[in-house]
Amino acid sequence: MRLHPVAIEKPEDVNFILGQSHFIKTVEDVHECMVNSVPGISFGMAFCEASGPCLVRHTGTDQELEELAVRNAEAIGAGHSFIILMRDAFPLNVLPALKNVCEICSIFCASANPTTVVVVENAEGRGIIGVIDGLKPKGVESADDVKHRREFLRKIGYKR
Repeated sequence: MRLHPVAIEKPEDVNFILGQSHFIKTVEDVHECMVNSVPGISFGMAFCEASGPCLVRHTGTDQELEELAVRNAEAIGAGHSFIILMRDAFPLNVLPALKNVCEICSIFCASANPTTVVVVENAEGRGIIGVIDGLKPKGVESADDVKHRREFLRKIGYKR
């Protein structure tokens, strides 16, 4: 077996979700989930089919993000993995609904950070064994940091 680190390619203002699913129907069901969760959402999605023709299936509402999702899916190349890239929306806006899509097995990561996907490859194919999401901690938050965190969440409307 060989390990391959694969960096997620994306603009700074784009969030992404990386997961694993089990069926070709994922592409259409994820599309419906995304547009029903955030009206007018701008996203691209790609899914690595793991049997039959083994194609990268894709969909989206934004051609640039859809093409970027395809490039990332090709680079990762892990069977039944999917990636969704979104702009002007956040993973927390769609994750609850995505977790209810019956084909989705797991979510590996939801982030806007620089991320590396750790992929393992054998003679049959590839699989995701983990992700490196962002930077390592630089310390423990102080009382001032707690105050800043709480103020920030209220400023952006996620807490009252």
